[in-house]
Amino acid sequence: MTVLLVVLLGGLGAATRFVVDGVVTQRSGTGLPVGTMLVNVSGSALLGLLTGARLFHGLDETAYVVLAVGFCGGYTTFSTAMVETVRLAQGGDVRRAVVTVTGSLVLAVAAAAAGVAAMAALDAL
Repeated sequence: MTVLLVVLLGGLGAATRFVVDGVVTQRSGTGLPVGTMLVNVSGSALLGLLTGARLFHGLDETAYVVLAVGFCGGYTTFSTAMVETVRLAQGGDVRRAVVTVTGSLVLAVAAAAAGVAAMAALDAL
């Protein structure tokens, strides 16, 4: 049953990514792949919250796996981020490529850490 739920939530995560990326990219205009960046940063924040909930609040292991591996795994997309970065670099826009890869990495790690820290802080209350 767990595998089926991971698959179903993975599909839901991928569909959510498609919608979020499309809406953000359409409204952006910066030349940066902000839709993909937002997806990866928000997915990292959610994964941090889930990890914190597992560590500090006893979130059930199966629920954690289904949400983290299923939804977050389907929602976030390292491969698309790298393809978009390479396309920027190949198109001669190395500055934007560096901003994209560096910004994505720093923001995603910070978002995940903030999610865990938020759950730890709730535990301390």
